Amino acid sequence: QVSMWMKNTYISLDMIFITGDGRILRIAEKTEPFSDRLIPSGGPVRAVLEVIAGTARKDGLAPGDRVTGSIFGARH
Repeated sequence: QVSMWMKNTYISLDMIFITGDGRILRIAEKTEPFSDRLIPSGGPVRAVLEVIAGTARKDGLAPGDRVTGSIFGARH
């Protein structure tokens, strides 16, 4: 499990927490800039993808969706 914060971040972000098999576990949308409030992953994750706030919703991302990449193992 991991926790993130926005203490030194100037813009609002969506944080996409991704498990070891590439599944989106949780999306923390529109996080608050400069906040030191912890944003937990909600479970074990391998990566956190940070994108501009609103991107996850605009692109239709949701928990359970899968992402691909070499750190998530081969998927064919």
